[in-house]
Amino acid sequence: MKLINPAFAEELALTLLKINAVLLRPNEPFVWSSGWNSPIYCDNRLTLTYPIIRKRIASEFVRHIRETNPNVDVITGTATAGIPHAAWVADLLDKPMAYVRSKAKNYGMGNQIEGGVKKGQSTIVIEDLISTGTSAISVVDALEFVGATVPQVNSIFTYGFDVANTIFEEKGIEMYALTDYSTLIQVALENGYVNQSDIELLNQWRNNPDTWPKKS
Repeated sequence: MKLINPAFAEELALTLLKINAVLLRPNEPFVWSSGWNSPIYCDNRLTLTYPIIRKRIASEFVRHIRETNPNVDVITGTATAGIPHAAWVADLLDKPMAYVRSKAKNYGMGNQIEGGVKKGQSTIVIEDLISTGTSAISVVDALEFVGATVPQVNSIFTYGFDVANTIFEEKGIEMYALTDYSTLIQVALENGYVNQSDIELLNQWRNNPDTWPKKS
């Protein structure tokens, strides 16, 4: 995983904290649907509420894509949270846009990919959040199944889990993020969202999210 722009990563991390798109509770953890205990809850859908923020996110994605893959054919969003960001990016780049459902529809044409990505076309995937990476890779698999190529996946935020980094490396897909967990924790500490005494707990979770917190 690579940060698209380290300076913007810090700016965005603080923005997410300010609008409560990210909440940190190291001593009163959340419980994810997976059953994991977590000191962090991330809901990037809240960025949709703020035109200035969503425009900044889109512009950073666009700058990155122009620098790394200016000739990409299609911008693809992940359903559902990645769809609006992909639409704004595609509009700014004047590119076709598509999105991929978690599974094919069981009615109508039975599509999983909406908007259309043709065999031989290249497409960049826009995701709002990368955790284990399995959801994003399932989108990549669906696109590759129809003959498209996916040079990279771009996300707003990533936890930076080793399992995600490994799955992208094995797939041969580059993964970029606007900001990440390590940057967020640093910014949260500098701006008083957490205390120095919380940092050890937050780092322990990052290293062992499936077993955190360990019982004494």
